[in-house]
Amino acid sequence: MPKTPNSDAKLDARVNALLDDYRVPFFGDKKAQKFALDALDPGAKPFSTGSKDSDRDRLSDIGNRLDVQQERLHAQRHQRVLLVLQGMDTSGKDGTIRGVFHEVDPLGLRIVPFRAPTAIEAAHDFLWRVHAQTPAAGELAIFNRSHYEDVLVPRVMEQIDQAECERRYRQIREFEAMLAENGTTIVKCMLHISKDEQKRRLQARIDDETKHWKFDLSDLEARQHWDAYQAAYRDLLAATSTECAPWYVVPADSKTHRNVMVAELLLRLMEGLKLEYPPGKPELKGVKVD
Repeated sequence: MPKTPNSDAKLDARVNALLDDYRVPFFGDKKAQKFALDALDPGAKPFSTGSKDSDRDRLSDIGNRLDVQQERLHAQRHQRVLLVLQGMDTSGKDGTIRGVFHEVDPLGLRIVPFRAPTAIEAAHDFLWRVHAQTPAAGELAIFNRSHYEDVLVPRVMEQIDQAECERRYRQIREFEAMLAENGTTIVKCMLHISKDEQKRRLQARIDDETKHWKFDLSDLEARQHWDAYQAAYRDLLAATSTECAPWYVVPADSKTHRNVMVAELLLRLMEGLKLEYPPGKPELKGVKVD
């Protein structure tokens, strides 16, 4: 059955109503103190439209709308957008980028992968390397991992204590507030997968030689610290979700659902910016090309 404007409006209203259910309570709210990551089901599909095929159709529709928004952002060269993707190994950060931005013109789009700090980066404060990668005016930047690695890995590996964690949480809140005050709209997605689903995806990489480049034995070591990482994620989400830089937990056992939810979230964020093309140039009125 073909879609109608009314059916689209109903779907948009449903999506808007659902988004708040997956937004982490803001830091300072009493609800943030009680936030429980394990209360959210990684296998849930609240943003699914019914089947994988219909989800892919929805993703394509959203992608076309995102393309228009991103073109306006780039043409305007005034506002900035930052999308942060975090998650356990195999949660699908790369796949999310491919899926969500498949229809989007790469002009004005920049993907920033964060790996272990280099010696020079490690000699500075942990946010030093991050600031240089934030979006410029007219740019949509996607962080594939981010500054949040510095309150995950060092904590789990017991390289920093709780007091240092709290200092870094505060510094992150202040850093993101500064970016927001200077015209950067920030949204952060934690791609939430289950331990069983991670096991399946890791094994698939081991069993397929063409995927070995994606696998490192250290991935198995990190898996041994699963519970510690979940606790670290729970605490950072509660400590750094703010009005100017909210966190959303994205159920990610289903790849198609994961992509649809992130796309829906980003679309609403960008449409909320009320982006417009720059005004026409008066000097071009009536100009004819020979």
